[in-house]
Amino acid sequence: MTLAELLVRLGSFGLDLTWRVEFDEIVDPRCVEMARRSANAGMDTLTLLSLTTPFLQLIDAEARGFAGEELMVVLTEFDSSSWDVRAVDERVLRDLRHHYPGAADL
Repeated sequence: MTLAELLVRLGSFGLDLTWRVEFDEIVDPRCVEMARRSANAGMDTLTLLSLTTPFLQLIDAEARGFAGEELMVVLTEFDSSSWDVRAVDERVLRDLRHHYPGAADL
């Protein structure tokens, strides 16, 4: 599963968020742009989505979505394929569990 898939799956919940992304290791030029935009005020969901095209490789990345100053969702990536998703809205987690039956609660 990619970051783009997760962003799309968040639907309207994630659409109006401002995102800040951090990486342990930058392995793709698009990560440089994400880091640059994250260092300032963050970026909107559509900008982040435009930077997460197919084949983007992330290594130990964390994307935090904010509504104003309130943290709403955290997407933490491990080893380019596993994700930990935390959200303030249980409906978001329930929807992800529905669409990804292999997902496990930690």
